[in-house]
Amino acid sequence: MTPGNNGASTPEDDDPFGYLYADGQANGAQPPSGGYGYPNSVNRVHTVGTRQYGQPGPNAGQPAQPGATAAYGQAPQQQGAYGQPNAHYAAPETFPGGAPTTQQSVPGGGGRSRGPNTKGLLIGAVAVVAAVVIGIGVAMLGGNNKDSGSGSEAGATPEQSQENKPSPSPSDSQAEVKLPTVDAKALRLDGGATVASDVKGAKADGGFYVAGFNQVGSSVTWTVNRIPKSGKYSVYVGYSVPGKDATATLTVNGTAANSPVNLKNYAKAPEGDYEKGWTKTYNWIQLNKNTNTIKLSCEEGNQCDALIDQLWLVKGWVNS
Repeated sequence: MTPGNNGASTPEDDDPFGYLYADGQANGAQPPSGGYGYPNSVNRVHTVGTRQYGQPGPNAGQPAQPGATAAYGQAPQQQGAYGQPNAHYAAPETFPGGAPTTQQSVPGGGGRSRGPNTKGLLIGAVAVVAAVVIGIGVAMLGGNNKDSGSGSEAGATPEQSQENKPSPSPSDSQAEVKLPTVDAKALRLDGGATVASDVKGAKADGGFYVAGFNQVGSSVTWTVNRIPKSGKYSVYVGYSVPGKDATATLTVNGTAANSPVNLKNYAKAPEGDYEKGWTKTYNWIQLNKNTNTIKLSCEEGNQCDALIDQLWLVKGWVNS
């Protein structure tokens, strides 16, 4: 049975630390000898509530223990004003060989720690916002200018840039080549054929045409150049008949065609009226690349009473 218990209490009333309290001491509780049973330990026991913080105790002159507290129910005594040295604590720099007491200031910092450059960030953000606003304003001004310009001409067609235009294919280039046309004065005349301009309505330059074609042996020959390629062509003849049909013989590169040239009265002119009989006809032919000769002549069996003003070529075999 531990000190401080006279046996009248129940076991759960035994308190090994009863000597620390007033009622335990009244019951005769004594502290254990030898400092809680540890060898060579120092007995520094104080009754709870009897030790005054900051006053010398039984162990005066000894270093203060970490567990020392103020009297029960009393606030601990302040150890000095804020920022003043604590009586129970000495900074490392106060000891010999301790750390230096001066603080090294950051250059340009004025003794303060420098935070993020918020001023620079703010200026950068303002610059970005200003650039965006300026860009939007320029775009809006440009759109207004375009709108005002497009309204000046109603139904204006947008221009197509040169780069967007489709490049012509080889077949398109050949189709764009203008085939030659010949007037009466440029033809070679043989067999009594002559050039005249008395009858009105001829389409050749100056109103000239070939007359005297109404006799056997008369002919006109066209030496045509610049034929882009060999192949099928149609030769047109501009003529006039005096209200009745006529025929002629067609010869290409020395070979006579099987079918005659039909010089019919397509204009429905009255008989004997050359001026109202101007019209045209065509024949299908084969030409070589570059130079060819086309001859129109009055041969035996032909009815050749006609005036001739022009000859021209069309690519391919046409139907009209």
